[in-house]
Amino acid sequence: MLAKKTAIPLLVVLACAVMGIVDAVIQPGYVAKSAVKIVMFLLIPIIYAVLSKERTAFKFLRADKKGFLLAFALGFIVYGVVLGAYFAFRNVFDFSALTASLTETTGVNKSNFIFVAIYISFVNSLLEEFFFRGFAFLTIKDVFSRRFAYIFSSAAFALYHIAMMIGWFGVPVVLLSLLGLFVGGMIFNYFDEKSGNIYLSWLVHMFANFATNTIGFILFDA
Repeated sequence: MLAKKTAIPLLVVLACAVMGIVDAVIQPGYVAKSAVKIVMFLLIPIIYAVLSKERTAFKFLRADKKGFLLAFALGFIVYGVVLGAYFAFRNVFDFSALTASLTETTGVNKSNFIFVAIYISFVNSLLEEFFFRGFAFLTIKDVFSRRFAYIFSSAAFALYHIAMMIGWFGVPVVLLSLLGLFVGGMIFNYFDEKSGNIYLSWLVHMFANFATNTIGFILFDA
């Protein structure tokens, strides 16, 4: 029972560590990195469900229309806040290294950015919500305390992004981004706890990615 209880956080840490090595050390092309991420974030929860014989492991995938209008409204607000923050601070922080780092480490450039942006907005956001909010929060909450599930899932979500942000921004922006990701993770957890599924946080996450991709378009055209 103890092994089953500790398996989820250990698997989450393992998946994040592997992705950290891929992002910061190996630095493959974006397609290869996405393939590894799919294996880590999708297959690990599936393997856990099979080995643990947990029949309700993916109950967070059950759709519920309640709150979708609120999620869209919050999504638009998030989109505006992220874009507003960029325009407010673009003369304070240097964002010019972002596009160069993307091209150098993942092969993402102006010509293929639109395809990457579509994947990030729709597929990658769903994959991260499945892993961090479904597996690392709603599933953990059933076997650990509610407080632990909130903090662990949000911290894992924030720290996971460190490796991919290396070289993008200076330390102040990275720290500010990590704080925002942690708070965002807590808010996403709250949405999903209330709804019992991952779709509300996915919609808000999608709009947040729309905003960052909009900034990416702006930077590539600069």
